[in-house]
Order: sequence, then structure tokens, then C-alpha cells
Amino acid sequence: MSRPVKNWVVSTLFATALALPLLLPPPVAGADAWPNRPVRFIVTLGPGSGVDIGARLFADKLSERWGQPVVVENRPGGDGMVAITSFLSAHDDHTLLVSPVSSFTAHPYFHDKLPYDPRDLIPIARISKTVVAVSVPTSLNVNSLKELEAMARAKPDQLNWTTATGFTDFVFAGYLHTVGLKMAKVPYKNPAGAVTDLASGTIQVYMPAYAIVRPQVEAGTVKVLAVTNHERAPALPNVPTAVEEGYPSLEFDGLVGLFGPPGIADEVRNKIADDIRSVAADPEIIKRLTATGQIVSPGNATEFAASIAQQREQVAAVAKLFGNKPVQ
Repeated sequence: MSRPVKNWVVSTLFATALALPLLLPPPVAGADAWPNRPVRFIVTLGPGSGVDIGARLFADKLSERWGQPVVVENRPGGDGMVAITSFLSAHDDHTLLVSPVSSFTAHPYFHDKLPYDPRDLIPIARISKTVVAVSVPTSLNVNSLKELEAMARAKPDQLNWTTATGFTDFVFAGYLHTVGLKMAKVPYKNPAGAVTDLASGTIQVYMPAYAIVRPQVEAGTVKVLAVTNHERAPALPNVPTAVEEGYPSLEFDGLVGLFGPPGIADEVRNKIADDIRSVAADPEIIKRLTATGQIVSPGNATEFAASIAQQREQVAAVAKLFGNKPVQ
């Protein structure tokens, strides 16, 4: 080998050795060392949503406990997939996903091909349950789900509806199928546009997080007929659950939690879950989350995974009604 070639080979190998650490994913930390640098929370919804507010409340408190900054990044859009793919592409146990479970449980039934593997979303901790509200314009003059059903039955295909996520689409469509009602679906990319149309009576039923319609409810232009949650919401103590109204097909909890990447150490997951539970016990956190239309409901990785599995089963059961099959 000539001297110039030999020198080039040595230089190339040396440069590669220097660059290699930059190309590798960040090392996975153990519980004692975690976090050893700033933590990122990537949120599937935009600023001002109940999930975003909750993520920021927890980020502030966790930052105090961990002695490291916790930065919240909103990545809305793409039916939650913008945030999910951004989170997974980081390959970093200091980059975590904060998301409603409903952001992704219906993905296999709505998309021919997924840009991620759902098994790569590793449950860490349940944080809360979003209050999901079956809402109508006050001008519709219905005061219960029974009255809404009677109106829809008397006017087939004349009332329309929308929801906020793919999963809630499935739930409401399953409800219509179960009770034998015909209503038209109106798709919206922007939840704010749906709220405006609901308040004006352009659409007749909207099933979003209560936080989205709360200003209109307080203004008297929108009425909540029922919540889908298993229990009544502290923010709406006089509003019945769907089950109380006799509609079990509308029952589900708006699960919100924290996810880690593949390979995150179990001891780190346990540490984060324990800290989430401690923060969730803070009376100020409970007060502020309740005000955003959420029910504080911390749970560890095992509990969170079980509730996710239950919601996946619910999606599969509804999909079966319509002959939908998941993406393999």
C-alpha cells in the first residue's frame, strides 16, 4: 500500500471513529441515573388542549423532582402520527410521548399502512381520563340522549355529527349502528371549527373533550347531554354518564398517559410512574386538571397497559360491526 493511500485510510478510520458516537442513539439510563439531561414531552395535541395543559402542569412539577428541565413540544396533526413518529424517531429514553390513547387505537382500521409499529409505544403511566362530552346546540331543544334518539329516529339522515379522533368516530358510529339511527358524519380537521358550527346549529352532535366545548357551554350556546366516562365528571356533576342514560355502547374513558420508546428500562418506567402518582396527589394539580375537564387517574405501566388493551378490544368490536380489519 502506497504512503498516500495508507494515510488516507488511517485518516478516514480516525474520522469515522470520532463521528460514530454522534450517529448512535443516546444511551439508555438506569433508574438511578435517569434523568441525567433534559427531558422532552411530545404531545399529540395542540397548545391549549386539556392534554397539553395537563402535560405542562406535570412537566413543571416533575422538573422540580428530577432536577432537570422538562420541555413540552406540541406536534399536532396527521391523526396523531406526526407526534408519534417524531417521538419514535428520537430513539431516546429522555424523549417521551404524552397522548390520549384515542389518538392511535383506531389507526390500524383507518390507514392502509402505518408509519410506525404500535407495539413500539411502551406504556409508562396513566395520568388522567379526559371527560368526553356528547354535546348538542342549545337551539336543538333536546335535553337527554333519549330525546336526541327520538329526534334522530323521526328525522333519518337529517341530523349530522362529528367527533374529535378516530377512536371517538368508531364509538359514535357503533352507537348509531347499535340503536339503529341514521345520521350524517361531517369531518373536521380543526376542532375549533366544529365547535363554532355546533354552537350555531350547523351540526347537531359533537363528541369531543369537554375542554373543547366548555366556553360555549358556559356561554349557553351548547349543552352537554352525557359524558362517556365510567363515572360522572367532577367538572359536570349534574350531567349523567351515557350508561346512566341507557347507552352502554357510548361508554369509554378518554385515557391520557405517558409512553416511552422500545428499550426503556423497567426501573425507569417504574420511577416515572411513581413520580406521576406523587404529582397527581397534589391538590393544586387536581384542581387545575379538573378545571380543564379531566379526571385525575394515575396508574402504573401495568394498569395503563391493561386499560389500553381494553380500549383496543372496544375498537375491534366496533370495527367488526362494519367489517373493518386492522392493518397487519
